[in-house]
Amino acid sequence: MDRPLLDRLSAWGCCSCSTLKAWLPILTWLPKYKLVWLQMDLLAGLTVGLTTVPQALAYAEVAGLPVQYGLYSAFMGGFIYTLLGTSKDVTLGPTAIMSLLCFSVVGGQPHRAVLLSLLCGLIQAGMALLRLGFLLDFISFPVIKGFTCAAAVTIGFGQVKNILGLQDVPHEFFLEVYYTFYKIPEARTGDVVLGLLCLAVLVMLFFMKESLGSEEALTCSTVARKLVWTVATMRNALVVVAASLVAFSWNAYGHPVFTVTGETSRGLPPFRPPPTSDTTANGTVVSFGEIVEDFGGALAVIPFMGLLESIAIAKAFASQNDYRIDANQELLAIGVTNIMGSFVSAYPVTGSFGRTAVNSQTGVCTPAGGIVTSVIVLLSLAFLMPAFYYIPKASLAAVIICAVAPMVDYRVVGKMWKIRKLDLLPFVVTFLMSFWQVQYGIVGGVAVSGALLLYNMARPQITVSDHGVLVMELGSGLSFPATEYLSHIIHTQALQACPPRSVVLDCHHVSIIDYTVISELRDLLRQFRLREVQLVFCRLQLSVLKVLLAADLQGFSYKDSVEAALQMESESLNTDQ
Repeated sequence: MDRPLLDRLSAWGCCSCSTLKAWLPILTWLPKYKLVWLQMDLLAGLTVGLTTVPQALAYAEVAGLPVQYGLYSAFMGGFIYTLLGTSKDVTLGPTAIMSLLCFSVVGGQPHRAVLLSLLCGLIQAGMALLRLGFLLDFISFPVIKGFTCAAAVTIGFGQVKNILGLQDVPHEFFLEVYYTFYKIPEARTGDVVLGLLCLAVLVMLFFMKESLGSEEALTCSTVARKLVWTVATMRNALVVVAASLVAFSWNAYGHPVFTVTGETSRGLPPFRPPPTSDTTANGTVVSFGEIVEDFGGALAVIPFMGLLESIAIAKAFASQNDYRIDANQELLAIGVTNIMGSFVSAYPVTGSFGRTAVNSQTGVCTPAGGIVTSVIVLLSLAFLMPAFYYIPKASLAAVIICAVAPMVDYRVVGKMWKIRKLDLLPFVVTFLMSFWQVQYGIVGGVAVSGALLLYNMARPQITVSDHGVLVMELGSGLSFPATEYLSHIIHTQALQACPPRSVVLDCHHVSIIDYTVISELRDLLRQFRLREVQLVFCRLQLSVLKVLLAADLQGFSYKDSVEAALQMESESLNTDQ
């Protein structure tokens, strides 16, 4: 075999191996796996698993689904992300925001929630394969903050009825607020007492964990600090277990004073294709096309929000722990998780900030920790479902309220006011519209942000200075929305002056130029020639200069600096005199 062929085969093998590692990141870290990593992954996976189970049950309530669907949605992510994920810290599963979005679309119908997971996964995986992750950059920080704050308020207040033990409260936010207050006289004493007690314990344990970094905590023994950290980290599981024991005890003595979860499906979910049709209560069959039509714009909003939430979390912890992630690979991991999850009756999932933080703080070394978490969820489904009958809804409500409370970041309003007041507009629009419909809030916020972005493009900052000749410095790029504004400034400041004045156009910030701009510049150069004055370009970037030269503009002249352009104009004036 000749040498060139050997070289080509070697190059092909290297390329295919590199490509395979890019698509399957597990091949990068698995060959280097160490025993000490296994110990840390087991510990982190166990800790996150004990956090995941109660949260998954609670988030299913937010989605309006039977509680077992929270667990159905919580285990597939651990297995898939181990193969495809690029962050060692991220954990995929049900979250408060995705549960709220799911409820707003499917209204608590399990079959539609499962189909929604499949469709979201296909869209997300398609975006990954087409490398469309850059589209997420068009959702601005004020929109994200406005949505998360509104979602936290909506989710949190939605659980007040469970704390009070109220029944038949509408799910639409404004009606929910009205009827919650209207039905306060019907509140069940047992649920109120238990709910408030669970809230108090969760808040106390949260602040105990937060205080571990203080100077007073550093004086405590290492064992004591680790004990406090462990108890505080597993606070959700401990509170739910304790509340369930209390409810079981009262029921055993014939006093059912708490509203409990009730009967749940036992065992693991069957592995089967997601349903592509639905049947209404009166027996009418709803086709796949009709279901997709009902989903409407949610098929754009939910996949985007899932990707945005997970990638933001992955980037934050990658920066904190000094490694890099591949955003498009993260899209693929989430997409495949939702696709495969739909085969085990899961609803759409994404990265969880709270559980990812626990994972990181416990010292996880690789994504393999997610396998341990998934196994714990599967064991819960296999053996603990009968015990879930006695979980009080008030305890799950307390878990949800404490989970979403930190999402209400009121300090960000003050920061935006100080930095750029105009950013409050998309924040407020998103926040208020999200109480009407959460997807409308996101769409409205993105529309306002887009309008502000387009306005900035159409009205670039132009600094005008008089050096005998007008010097106009473009403060930003020049694209077709800005042509009319540039033409207006030049006409009012130079061409319509008496007498008309020459202009030096400083273009050092202009990095791209299009056909519309070229057409407008051709007309401006003609107007300057008619008035016997000059339009001179300076400090052009090479790519822009090539385009202008290719356009063959009559009367086009340029200089390397403003000074050279001014000197050229002064010489021209002297010649005319």
